[in-house]
Amino acid sequence: MKDYNRIKELVKIINEANKAYYQANKEIMTNFEYDELYDELVKLEDESGIVLANSPTRKVGYEILSSLPKYKHEQRMLSLDKTKETSKLKSWLGSHEGILSWKLDGLTIVLTYENGELVRAVTRGNGEVGEVVTNNAKVFENIPLRIPFKESLMIRGEAVIKYSDFKRINEKLDPEEQYKNPRNLCSGTVRQLNNEITAGRSVNFFAFTVVQSIGKEFDDLKVNQLKWLNQLGFDTVEYEIVTSESVEEVVNGFADIIVDNDFASDGLVLTFNEIAYSESLGSTSKFPRHSIAYKWSDELKETNLREIKWNTSRTGLINPIAIFDPVELEGTTVSRASLHNVSILEALELGKGDTITVYKANMIIPQVGENLTKSGIDKLPENCPACGGDTEVKVINSVKELFCTNPNCSAKLLKAFSHFVGRDAMNIEGLSEATLDKFIDKEFIKNFGDLYRLEKYETEIIEMEGFGRKSYDNLMKSIEKSKTMELANFIYALGIQNVGLSNARLLCKNYKNDFNIIRQATVDELIEIEGYGGIIAASISNYFMNEHNEMIIDDLLNYIQFNVYEENTNEQKLEGKTFVITGSVEHFKNRKELKAKIEELGGKVTGSVSKNTDYLLNNDNESTSSKNKKAKELGVPIITEEDFLGII
Repeated sequence: MKDYNRIKELVKIINEANKAYYQANKEIMTNFEYDELYDELVKLEDESGIVLANSPTRKVGYEILSSLPKYKHEQRMLSLDKTKETSKLKSWLGSHEGILSWKLDGLTIVLTYENGELVRAVTRGNGEVGEVVTNNAKVFENIPLRIPFKESLMIRGEAVIKYSDFKRINEKLDPEEQYKNPRNLCSGTVRQLNNEITAGRSVNFFAFTVVQSIGKEFDDLKVNQLKWLNQLGFDTVEYEIVTSESVEEVVNGFADIIVDNDFASDGLVLTFNEIAYSESLGSTSKFPRHSIAYKWSDELKETNLREIKWNTSRTGLINPIAIFDPVELEGTTVSRASLHNVSILEALELGKGDTITVYKANMIIPQVGENLTKSGIDKLPENCPACGGDTEVKVINSVKELFCTNPNCSAKLLKAFSHFVGRDAMNIEGLSEATLDKFIDKEFIKNFGDLYRLEKYETEIIEMEGFGRKSYDNLMKSIEKSKTMELANFIYALGIQNVGLSNARLLCKNYKNDFNIIRQATVDELIEIEGYGGIIAASISNYFMNEHNEMIIDDLLNYIQFNVYEENTNEQKLEGKTFVITGSVEHFKNRKELKAKIEELGGKVTGSVSKNTDYLLNNDNESTSSKNKKAKELGVPIITEEDFLGII
């Protein structure tokens, strides 16, 4: 009975962690703690013979909850058995030859080609039913849309986002909106309803197995499958051929380069090279017998927890950060790690002075592993560390998070103002975060409209350190210039949750730049916009229904007017046309401005060349770049800026 009760408890805890991670992109426990609990559950199930129907050891992934179309996999996709011991890899491989490759930490995708054309891309989902993401797959960085093999082909691989792109995307977001890791970002990107968003996030696909290939034989070796996929134009996962004698040395070789690897990896995969032998092994109810995963043995170090630091973000979310005595991990010194939310803090029972273990998830991201002393969490802050206002704990998607309740919190105001004046928003130059912080502290600005009343403080501003007459005059000119604005940039500047500039442009295009209609739009009306889902629609509707927000907007409209466009044949001259931009530009400030012009005239800009591309815009049309080569292969016209200006 004791084992049974513990099994029930573990199933509940792990399923809640899975739900938070896979559905809400939240982490309520560390990877280390998750692995410990999962291994304990496996052991108890093996010893007791009791396996509950909802056990995470009997499921792959989590239940799908999205508006994407569903597709039942022709072959059930099982997860892999795992080990952290190279000795087990040796004994598992025996006298057979194996293929050792990265276990990429992204989103598994199944691609299907018919008559040489990509016809379907489906996520792993729950292993039996996945989500159809074909439109998004077509704008991945490196997926071939057409291949020379004309029979039916089905392959499996991993969609991933590089660390460098992950960092680039996160740098544009406020702390509370930032993705926790590349895997979460990739998951959200691949499952977007608007593939323009996907195109801008540089998703890569690495094939790792052929599921089905009608009419193609491979001489009984999987390595020949991978080589053949390379010939068809696919990038395949990096791999090495190994035997039981060489596998440990090759594992160590992979470990040596993971820190410099631009793709996240949570281990390695070892699979038998012989196809016939692999197929003869079959599978258990949980795992296929032809492959096994090797998980990195994290380098753990004990250290002393000095304090929990709390940081307030633009939305008022207050994030806990563990500050500990510096330790050397994987060749670098670390002294802090994000704890993400109150749920993780409570699960670890962290208190000042506790002895903790720390490690780097996937050998990259510092994490707290275990709390060895568990003194219990100190009292949660009752006051915001930025403004001193009251705090409250909210439960969002089963995750406890701490928020500041003060609507005038200095941290909220600073981040909100910084967003409002940004280049893609109102584009007011001369207002750095440091300057905005001073203005907030002196109570020159309390809401957005106050920016247009700063002339009241002319003398005080000129006398401020770092300012002067010239800086003040330049600031006033920039503020004056912002009074005539594109509606989409204004809506983006308001900081509506989940609404980026692209979504703001879609909104304005759908309602023909009529702001009065936009402010009154209902969720049911908004959800009809192509590329919108329920979350975005609700965010917009809720924002404009809020009385406080209405007051802010009405105040701003006393100063701001929007550019008006007459409806004529030139206005939507690029309607239905798809462009890809590459290389440097000469007639526009940057590629972003060129992209805005195309969208203003009804066109669309994507990140990669495909058969659906109408023009590749490149001033060097003789370039040997991959996009130029692809355009020439597909017969897509390559035009210069001069050509483009002639078109419009």
